[in-house]
Amino acid sequence: MRNLKITAAAMLALTATTACVTDPNTGEQRVSRAAIGAGLGGLGGLLAGDVLGGRRDRTEKIVGAGIGAIAGGAIGGYMDRQEQALRRQTAGTGVEVTRDGDDLLLNIPSGITFDTNSYAIQPQFRTTLDQVAQTLSQYNQTMVDVYGHTDSTGGDQINIPLSENRARSVADYLTTRGVQSARLATRGFGSSQPVASNDTVDGRAQNRRVEIKIVPVSDNNAQDDRPYPDDRNARPRRDRGY
Repeated sequence: MRNLKITAAAMLALTATTACVTDPNTGEQRVSRAAIGAGLGGLGGLLAGDVLGGRRDRTEKIVGAGIGAIAGGAIGGYMDRQEQALRRQTAGTGVEVTRDGDDLLLNIPSGITFDTNSYAIQPQFRTTLDQVAQTLSQYNQTMVDVYGHTDSTGGDQINIPLSENRARSVADYLTTRGVQSARLATRGFGSSQPVASNDTVDGRAQNRRVEIKIVPVSDNNAQDDRPYPDDRNARPRRDRGY
């Protein structure tokens, strides 16, 4: 399995030095909170498998739904254009866009998306999600994972269902805006993957978030059948109807 020899310390160092974002207002480079979280909370997931349900199975289902894979040499440019569109559309909204190789991660603070203890998307954020959905529909040769996260307040009995419901709410909304359900998968992590300390108000606010991971569908994906660890229910979602 790839990257098994990478130590936790090396992974965190790599995250800190390479996973930067450009502030849309100042143009300055800074380390993304989402990227820090991937290094701190998601190390096991990154090493064991980085797409819900496994790349091979997801690729087969997406191609089976009539969406073609991207030729290997064209992936970089394809994701470059998608990244640029997403940065334009989310500038000034509080959403962070992080590039990691050919993958993209959108970090959406739940404070701008949901009311406290709610998984109903706030009306004022729907315009931003509409724009994100438009780009995802335009660049449809990608897998889209939606992850829900909470702070540590309340315990797992509350936090895990809340994070799952928030992830599903965002995925369901994207589906209503034209993103094909075959491309989408969701998972709620509760408080297990913090990006900041839960000992402070600001840290807890950072930990309450939804992430959208966008991964290109390529011919190489079919060679990677690694399942997401300990997630028997992580599989592409089916359209439930509205």
